[in-house]
Amino acid sequence: MTRSALADLDAVLSIARLGSFRAAALDLGISTTALSNSIAKLEQRLGIRLFNRTTRSVSLTDAGKTFVERVGPAVTDIHDAMLAAQSLQAVPTGTLRINAFATAAREVMEPLILSFLQRYPQVHVDLVTEGRIVDIVAAGFDLGLRPADLVPADMIAVPLGLKRSNAVVASPEFLFKHGRPLVPTDLYRFRCIRARLPNNALFRWKFEKDGNAVQIDVQGSITLDEPSLVKIAAWHGVGLGYVMEADVREDIAAGRLVRLLEDWTPALAPLALYYPGRKNPQAAFTAFIQAAREFAKA
Repeated sequence: MTRSALADLDAVLSIARLGSFRAAALDLGISTTALSNSIAKLEQRLGIRLFNRTTRSVSLTDAGKTFVERVGPAVTDIHDAMLAAQSLQAVPTGTLRINAFATAAREVMEPLILSFLQRYPQVHVDLVTEGRIVDIVAAGFDLGLRPADLVPADMIAVPLGLKRSNAVVASPEFLFKHGRPLVPTDLYRFRCIRARLPNNALFRWKFEKDGNAVQIDVQGSITLDEPSLVKIAAWHGVGLGYVMEADVREDIAAGRLVRLLEDWTPALAPLALYYPGRKNPQAAFTAFIQAAREFAKA
């Protein structure tokens, strides 16, 4: 495949992702006219129209949707191979700035970030955790880490494939004294550990089963704003806690905590790294994206 042919495919995928020729042109670092001409020539070679274009909107044709579905994974594989080759040619150095939810960072800390640093000791990772979603470009970050359904549409996402869910937990001693809830509405009869969100609002516990969604405004004797503190309070029998399953997986396996209402806490969106489409020239960035893709496939 020639470089120009790959560039044409990247252009198609960028327009499909961003829904705009202008936004895709900015993403690719070329003029809108040059991008439009490239797509027109590609459509002429293929003998099909890929996009429906008006003065206000751009959408894929049926043929375009089929083309993108087939070409997208192949182009990703090609870029992965190129990233792998580039990572062998240059020694990654410098600083990578990553913004993430704290819960997401904990899930990938050991298997991805620490593993990467052991492999590339000359790279410095500056990991910033916060509960709000930030504009990673404006804030000077190279990468973001969030649930896939919260990744901005104009970013390139690298799904990490981790299974995730919430979990209601309690200590064995608490359950011996007070019994256990069988359905979410039973929680109104139990002491719970309340959680405060970064915007200062109290978090409502969310449940879903067979298409029925329920939110419970639990009550209890303590309100906390950090999941690790919720786990400690649950250990000591203060009440029922609602946390990420990954944060208490070892405690459940060891019997320190018991999981409840599991059938009401279905899988959540997987985690994804994301970054702007404009190429980052750092070897460290290239190596980290490659490590993330390898991690996702493992």
